[in-house]
Amino acid sequence: MRVIFMGTPLFAVPSLRAVAEADNAIEIVLVVTGKDKPRRSQRAEPEPTPVKKAAKELGLAVLEIDDVKDARFADIIARYRPDVIVVAAFRILPPAVYEQARLGSFNLHASLLPRYRGAAPVNWAIINGDTETGVTTFFLGRKVDTGNIILQQRTPVASEETAGELTERLADIGAGVVVKTLKRIRDGEAEPTIQDDAMATRAPKLTSENTRIDWAEPVGAICDFVRGLSPKPSAWTVFNHRKVKIYRVAPGMFQLPEKEEQQKVPGALVVDGTRMFVMALDGWVEILSLQMEGKRKMGAADFCCGFRCEEECPSFS
Repeated sequence: MRVIFMGTPLFAVPSLRAVAEADNAIEIVLVVTGKDKPRRSQRAEPEPTPVKKAAKELGLAVLEIDDVKDARFADIIARYRPDVIVVAAFRILPPAVYEQARLGSFNLHASLLPRYRGAAPVNWAIINGDTETGVTTFFLGRKVDTGNIILQQRTPVASEETAGELTERLADIGAGVVVKTLKRIRDGEAEPTIQDDAMATRAPKLTSENTRIDWAEPVGAICDFVRGLSPKPSAWTVFNHRKVKIYRVAPGMFQLPEKEEQQKVPGALVVDGTRMFVMALDGWVEILSLQMEGKRKMGAADFCCGFRCEEECPSFS
């Protein structure tokens, strides 16, 4: 079976390695990924994608592409005569590309479709407090994330698991599912099922607007929101007119002195020795890890040691 593998980030690397090592009857004839570019800052030297690095280590042919809609790209794919195209965290492919695969093209998606169709399924599953998620392989179609499902595998979401930690786990789970999917397609045993659109939910792209913390939410919702965005792009708030990224929080056990009860409004900040607490709708959120704009990432204790505030009643907003 001739396979073309398409992917870019670390999430796709376990699948690439698993397919490369799976079976002598499955051959990766080409790996397609994004072009080298600065990946740590705009001033950094261009770096290869994680998929390109892994492909080179495996001795595989690599094609770097900017524009998947370029007609020349479809022509290149056709020349490799793929039986199957595997897509893992890549781009939206036009039919002219994915229809080149003789037995079909499929995508690995980090949710239990039709839940969380879209760009950020892992993040939204945690933000919404889900206790279970998983991965899905499905045949590509003309509408994004709506193709017929081939395989799914479920996994529980731990109560303190962050989006970064869950993504790593799903990448490893997904690698096994990708190999099983390829073998089923090769052996003619794939039995795709149609997605129920009525059960679909969205996982939209994360932006500065939808990653800001609303301190008027319940404690549990804020904790889920923060871990669902950690470590990237991270939840954020404002303190002393400066943006603050929040990486880790926990439900807080704290009691204000009676004379300070007026501070019990959402966003109110209290520094208690080396600990810091923020008032939410129904209790306190303890801040464990954060990063002030222009500063390094730090634990709450470091922040508290250097705490200075111009306001009589400091708050996050």
